[in-house]
Amino acid sequence: MMTLEDVWPLFRLRLVTPRLELRPLRDEDLPEVVEAIASGIHDRARTPFASTWAEAPAEFLPANTARWFWQQRSVSSPEKWTVALGIRTHDGAFLGVQDIAAKEFPALRTVDTGSWLRRSSQGQGLGTEMRAAALAWAFDHLGAEVAMTSAYDWNAASLGVSRRLGYSPNGETRHTPRPGVVERELHFRLTREDFKRPEWELTVDGAEAAAAFLGVTTKDDGGREPAAGGGA
Repeated sequence: MMTLEDVWPLFRLRLVTPRLELRPLRDEDLPEVVEAIASGIHDRARTPFASTWAEAPAEFLPANTARWFWQQRSVSSPEKWTVALGIRTHDGAFLGVQDIAAKEFPALRTVDTGSWLRRSSQGQGLGTEMRAAALAWAFDHLGAEVAMTSAYDWNAASLGVSRRLGYSPNGETRHTPRPGVVERELHFRLTREDFKRPEWELTVDGAEAAAAFLGVTTKDDGGREPAAGGGA
């Protein structure tokens, strides 16, 4: 009998760091995702996101959250994908989400990352640990060559993570997340060679299945090349 992992091989992926486990979100994770968002991600006076999705009224938050993750999953293909990794401690506590996304990855070899943690888990270096895990997976198991990220100029925590991991400035844009508010978003670029790797080594399960699903296969020389198949 087929398993869910046979239907959606990306669910085989598991990244393990000294303090965290990262896995693609499943439907059974959604209640904990909603609870984490509702517990607070940021100060209500200022949002670190380009939209105010985390501030949705309580009656709309659960369905909106489910729709977002279902949408990202439903359009996954080698041409465009987003992997939403749920972040848990080794004893199972749900802390947040680390996204890693790409367009035309087999050709461009570029990923983009975004993340959030519940406020009670912030300020402990976990943001650096989870992004380092996502980057190590992308660079070492998918053959990514470049990683992009961005944050508002006042978001010291996110900017600090980017500095610690070796990113370089890559321009800026302006946004209006709320009427009358203009925010300056700073962009950053990281190459595989400039990645400041952590002292610990990432443990990865399900790497080959995930890579094939996303349209990447391993060459004999250890590099990567496009696969004929991939995600739905």
